Amino acid sequence: MRNIAVLGCGIEDCDCYAGLLWAAEHAQDLGIDLTQISVAGVSAGGGLAAATALMARDRHGPKLQGQLLVCPMLDDRDQTLSTLQYADIGTWNRQSNQVGWTALLGKKKGTQGVSPYAAPSRAQDLSNLPPAFIDVSSTEIFRDEDIDYAQRIWQTGGVAELHVWPGGFHAFTVIEPNSKLSQHAIAASANWYRRLLAFTSK
Repeated sequence: MRNIAVLGCGIEDCDCYAGLLWAAEHAQDLGIDLTQISVAGVSAGGGLAAATALMARDRHGPKLQGQLLVCPMLDDRDQTLSTLQYADIGTWNRQSNQVGWTALLGKKKGTQGVSPYAAPSRAQDLSNLPPAFIDVSSTEIFRDEDIDYAQRIWQTGGVAELHVWPGGFHAFTVIEPNSKLSQHAIAASANWYRRLLAFTSK
């Protein structure tokens, strides 16, 4: 894989982007259709996927077909209403979130020096991004930052499909994949991706 130092960013910012570049450069060997590359992730992985989409846009990297963001972790500032509402509730509470962001950013957490490639909610411009699927639970700390991210994509004229699942907890589709709510959520993301494939393959 290409040296991250060559990309001019830190490991916390662009390890996933380096992986995307490598996959695109070796697409023929890997049997990858370059017109149908998407990024996806759950929780912190959703934040990494969103950051990779931002970096691919900004650096004129591989054109992404879509970004599937499941309960993504996007904002290190930790100040939304839902963060306060569910501070001590759920599988990932406010204390867990603060520990996670501090592990990534150290003393930079919550300051003006945080890159949008580390915390995608910091991005000032969400235009010209690939279509997004964003889903989140109604009773988890990431609810409001994820809703805000979708709204800001819409405000630029971009495409985002947002699902807020009532009563779900953080990463419920991973922890309880056989529940009825999880089955509905999993089906929604699968249907979105099928529509995306059908649209982009025309």
